[in-house]
Amino acid sequence: MESWPDTLPIDSNQNKYDSLVHAPQSGIANAGFPHYADGQVSGSPKKLMARIIAVANQKGGVGKTTTAINLAASLAAAKLNTLLVDCDPQSNSTSGLGLAKDPDRNSTYKVLVGECDGAGALQATALEYLRLLPAHKNLIGVNFELVDAENREFRLRDALTPLREQFNFIVIDCPPALDLLTLNSLVAADTVLIPMQAEYFALEGVSELLDTIERIRAGLNPALEIEGVVLTMFDERTNLAQQVTAELKRFFGEKLFATSIPRNVRLAEAPSHGKPVLLYDERSRGAESYLQLAKEIIAKHMPDFQAFAAAAGVDGASSQPSEGNEQEEKQVVNAPRWRRWRDRNKLVTIDLKG
Repeated sequence: MESWPDTLPIDSNQNKYDSLVHAPQSGIANAGFPHYADGQVSGSPKKLMARIIAVANQKGGVGKTTTAINLAASLAAAKLNTLLVDCDPQSNSTSGLGLAKDPDRNSTYKVLVGECDGAGALQATALEYLRLLPAHKNLIGVNFELVDAENREFRLRDALTPLREQFNFIVIDCPPALDLLTLNSLVAADTVLIPMQAEYFALEGVSELLDTIERIRAGLNPALEIEGVVLTMFDERTNLAQQVTAELKRFFGEKLFATSIPRNVRLAEAPSHGKPVLLYDERSRGAESYLQLAKEIIAKHMPDFQAFAAAAGVDGASSQPSEGNEQEEKQVVNAPRWRRWRDRNKLVTIDLKG
């Protein structure tokens, strides 16, 4: 099997993702994939059965939504049919993919309360192989409206089951709380991907999440597994980060992803443009890191699939970041005020490409 290149080749006359760009951002319910026919998608495996990955951590601010958006986008960029399910009332995954707030649009809220089915809520995105099941702030009402409902924990699982044959991966963005929405997500999922920072409080939070997962295994979803732990906003230069990483390796072993997600300006900027970082700046460290994370997941579950094989030799274009992009990213971080503070304290320039 050919190895996935560290970065994708760039055609000098065309952005490498132009071929993945779909129609404008207006949502289309029940939309099929452009190449979907007879259970087969061009470039994707013939037999489709989605692996459902819930991105969960009850601690806020650890990069759940950033991970959900950019992991789903990276899987879609590999020409794997991918669905991103926004189960967070804050709807950040929805806005992060460029969809405006619309209370009349079919959403996860309407799916969970039974007003529509999952297929009727699917929305197109700027990536050809990526669909979105959007959220709305009304989703917070599910915790109260379904409190006495029958089979309330299985609503999302039942909605996603008919969609599993249409996708290779389904990624669920969970809210930062252990409530009914997170419970639905974990019951529907095959595995849990845990993003966390290399900090002490994050270790405490993970222990509580693992306890919740064990309880769900015992009563609601015996097949639920840990997909892995990925370190986000990672700064390998600090002693604390190294200590936490060592502790996680000792505890999780191979479940700790080799890929870590660094602090990156482009990752923070991309949501304001309604784009995953791959479409905002595909040469940034953030984009490259999420491609590597997707590579690890694909290699684990689809070892025979050759991601980006068709794009591997486009005119021999260089995979190295351009000097212009590198300078642009440095300039964002090293603004004049920061530069004066750095010089005064005799700090070295941060090299975001190092």
